[in-house]
Amino acid sequence: MAQPLNFVLSVPETPEDHGQEPSPYDESEVHDSFHQLIEEQSRWVGAGALGWCEAGAAPDCPPRPAGRSRGAILSQYYNRTVRLRRRVSRPEVRGVGRSARPSLRLYDLELDPAALEEEEKRFLLVKELQGLTVAQQDHMLRGMPLGLAEKRCLRSESRTLTGKRRGRQGRHGLLPCCGQLRDACVLALHSLGLWLLSGLPALMPWRYALKRIGGQFGSSVLSYFLFLKTLLAFNVLLLLPLLAFIVGVQAAFPPASPGSVPTFTGLELLTGGGRFTHTVLYYGYYSNSTLNQPCAPPLEGDQCGREANGLPYSMPLAYLFTVGVAFFITCITLVYSMSRSFGESFRVGSASGVHAITVFCSWDHKVTQRRASRLQHDSIRTHLKELLADWQLRQGSRSACGRLRQVAVLGFVWLLCVGTTLGCTVAVYAFSELMIKSPTSAEQEGALLALPVVVCLLNLGAPYLYRGLAALERHDSPVLEVYVAICRNLILKMAILGILCYHWLGRRVGTLKDQCWENFVGQELYRLMVLDFIFVLLDTLFGELLWRLISEKKLKRREKPEFDIAGNVLELIYGQTLTWLGVLFAPLLPAVQIMKLLLVFYVKKTSLMANCRAPRRPWLASHMSTVFISLLCFPSFLGAAVFLCYAVWQVKPSSVCGPFRTLDTMYEAGKVWVRRLEKAGPRVSWVPWVHRYLVENTFPVYLVSALLLAVIYLNIQVVKGQRRVICLLKEQISNEGEDKIFLINKLHSIYERKERR
Repeated sequence: MAQPLNFVLSVPETPEDHGQEPSPYDESEVHDSFHQLIEEQSRWVGAGALGWCEAGAAPDCPPRPAGRSRGAILSQYYNRTVRLRRRVSRPEVRGVGRSARPSLRLYDLELDPAALEEEEKRFLLVKELQGLTVAQQDHMLRGMPLGLAEKRCLRSESRTLTGKRRGRQGRHGLLPCCGQLRDACVLALHSLGLWLLSGLPALMPWRYALKRIGGQFGSSVLSYFLFLKTLLAFNVLLLLPLLAFIVGVQAAFPPASPGSVPTFTGLELLTGGGRFTHTVLYYGYYSNSTLNQPCAPPLEGDQCGREANGLPYSMPLAYLFTVGVAFFITCITLVYSMSRSFGESFRVGSASGVHAITVFCSWDHKVTQRRASRLQHDSIRTHLKELLADWQLRQGSRSACGRLRQVAVLGFVWLLCVGTTLGCTVAVYAFSELMIKSPTSAEQEGALLALPVVVCLLNLGAPYLYRGLAALERHDSPVLEVYVAICRNLILKMAILGILCYHWLGRRVGTLKDQCWENFVGQELYRLMVLDFIFVLLDTLFGELLWRLISEKKLKRREKPEFDIAGNVLELIYGQTLTWLGVLFAPLLPAVQIMKLLLVFYVKKTSLMANCRAPRRPWLASHMSTVFISLLCFPSFLGAAVFLCYAVWQVKPSSVCGPFRTLDTMYEAGKVWVRRLEKAGPRVSWVPWVHRYLVENTFPVYLVSALLLAVIYLNIQVVKGQRRVICLLKEQISNEGEDKIFLINKLHSIYERKERR
């Protein structure tokens, strides 16, 4: 027999309610909700026999598992709104006697004909929502287990009636028009904030393009474009301090013109000379004076001396320190990016068997647009192909004879590649010596493009030869094939850059004694960057577009070429190395690199979508971004830092141009500044001490390097220990699973024996 249901209407009194007369309107509303909920509970008396109860029942009663009606939900939340409304101040009704107020004790529940309908409950809930603030309404509606359309209807009805009532009465003593204006402003600001938050992901550069590339071509091709985006961020970070403290300051205080300035002919866009020589693009334009000061007799290398008034700005010191600080910031950012990339790629406890996770947990159910859902579908499909290809690669193995044959082929191919690299290096060295022996005049600026053209031709042709030789190797792993191609291209480009650095600082400095050799080095680097971009466009046109057209018309097959990841990535690293090498001689070279990267992204993306196909053998590029960042750090950034340090500490600056024209080395600008501070007084005496014992002394550098290596070693050991512990725990879990299987089988056999008996 069903037990009677215990129902408790729990609307506790708050301290604010003491001393206030209850409102007859509130008491009648509570009475109606009380009666409606009792009637609704009586419908589920059968459920009470099963030990269930509905909303509002006693705490010790177990809840009904599922299937609450919408009316019960509305009644339950009506009680909550009563409690919330009692916290808000309401007008007291002192003139109403107790006889005029309905009482719960005088109301006969059994004589009520039937339970009120759901619309009446809804009407009561809307009335109570009107008495709450906007924030309380939103919080209450979010917690209701109703459909989204139902919540929107409740909110619109409560807000509309609330606005009308506030328009008639006003709140907090404001005029009706002021209250409406305030509410409109609050809603407008709230909508604006939500719109800005929703638009933040769209501010990420190339967000949709990167998703589309990853979905159609896989993570291997996507890693190239992500690396390009990383390089763009590095160049922006490098350019900002140079613009703020060198280029902008010198543009605000331009030096006196040395003479007639050549007119712009258009050839400067390729050669970097002519009119560009007399701009802030190159080192020679910057003065060695103390800016913002009237001219005075020279003092230790400066054209203008210190005056009593004004704030001096030493351009030699600013030039040296800004370039050094910009390189230091780039180094810190590069190391941080590399460590974070290592943490993401070689995550502790990462498992290779993620097929089930990809299948069942990869879909984002918030995606509603058809284009976004198709893109997500392509991305998951490509990722599954990569995972399966990686799994199949681990299952396969070669015989001993096959391995010996592959080793022999690898040795032969590597011998040919090393010989090709040596031949290209010797060709660059011989041609650079030829350029020194046959100098060109100022009118023959086009002849200066000869050496950059030769370098770009070798950088373009040798990778195609390497790809042809790589076809003989037939690597089982496409990842290994890409790594080998990157290694060969990297050796070629770094060898050529080494010869060029020797040509600039070892040979050109001696032959250009009476000229501004820093401008020449900056122009050479500019020409290399511009011609490298032109050859990238030609490679994209003839290497991808032309091959597709030939294969479609002549060969009668629609076979598109694959995207050359190794060659394109090494082109990016090569261009970034040129930028770092030329920062000291051309402070605006990072701006040229930024424009180049932007154009390369759109050109490569368009060519990829139109002329290329996905890799024939899908492969998972889990560590590719880490490898790219590591190669960017070493040898690219480290080699550029060694080159610039040698130029600052060892090479004598030109005596006819630049901010260090009267000094023996660029580093002496810091020493001159320290000697001035020693004469300035005891207030800044600590700065010469810091320079003497922390900058000139090499012991702090060795100490910091040793501490850094120790921290890196400890982190590596900690990660290794964590991986070992995780492997042991996985082995223990596997053993426990096998034990449970054994026990289950044992119990099953015992049960079968008992059944037979």
